[in-house]
Amino acid sequence: MKAIVLQENWEFRLEDLEIPQPEAYQIQVKIIASGFNPIDYQMTEDRSERKLLRSSILGREFSGIVSKIGQKVTNFKVGDPVFCGSGSMGSNGTYAEYICIPQEIAIHKPATISFEQAAAIPSSGLTALQCFNRMNANLYDSILIMGAAGGVGSMLVKILTANGYKNIVVTAGNENSITSLLNLGVKAENIINYRKEEIYKTALSLNENKNFDFVVDLVGDSTAEIGARLLKTNGVYVDVTNLSTPESSGILFSKGATILNISNYVYGFEKRYDYYKNGLNQLRLLLQNKIIAPPAIKIVGNLEISTVTKAHTLLRENKTQGEKLIMQIAII
Repeated sequence: MKAIVLQENWEFRLEDLEIPQPEAYQIQVKIIASGFNPIDYQMTEDRSERKLLRSSILGREFSGIVSKIGQKVTNFKVGDPVFCGSGSMGSNGTYAEYICIPQEIAIHKPATISFEQAAAIPSSGLTALQCFNRMNANLYDSILIMGAAGGVGSMLVKILTANGYKNIVVTAGNENSITSLLNLGVKAENIINYRKEEIYKTALSLNENKNFDFVVDLVGDSTAEIGARLLKTNGVYVDVTNLSTPESSGILFSKGATILNISNYVYGFEKRYDYYKNGLNQLRLLLQNKIIAPPAIKIVGNLEISTVTKAHTLLRENKTQGEKLIMQIAII
């Protein structure tokens, strides 16, 4: 199979490799589309995410068609369309033509969405769903989402609005991102353009000059400090980035905040596969019943090094404009 492999010098190379073969409880999938995530480029940099690198083939989510099954597989047959958040649980990453995964973490693709849309769902969808479930917010709690136009933010907004939450303030940085949030049903007056408005003062004014019950941080670094200041005493701070600063940590400690560190990876390390199966099934039902819509996507290119470098650059420079970036591995 062809795969894009990360070299020891942290450059990419397109290589021909052996097709992985499924173990007894695994399925082999011919990958149709692969999703890009910020952790992909972060793994190539000197960040804490590098320790999560398990394969020299990057990529953590995909959609495709079952091409072979292990001897004890009962939930799938050859030809089934599936999607999956494979994380580090697969034989390799998803910048490749094939992957083998435990049958327990895959889910059948709804007929109502394309393979490209399906590949955009697992990572952001599972992360957003975990945020929603662990927040356990009341309908009238105030919620500030920093960086809401990205994959996780957009999915979280969809889940919140589908469940009747209305007191939501969000930040975005360009007109395309703002338009995408408006299309999700966020009121124009509740969107802060951080390139034109001062987040702290504007957010307070939109919340009746009160600090927020919940702050969801999808940006980190200096933005984390603003979010920490905007949280109320004993409020809940939802950290999806692991990019807090000493300043933000100090503010949150002084406020007695509850900090929810959001991570899908721990469940894979502990082989708690039901987390992935149950979460993806919830998302499948929401999509199938059209309670939420699939993410807006942008197909960056095919299985080529230029596709990966372009996608990583767009993610690094925060230029996705509210679209999920997808690599098309095969065409059916």
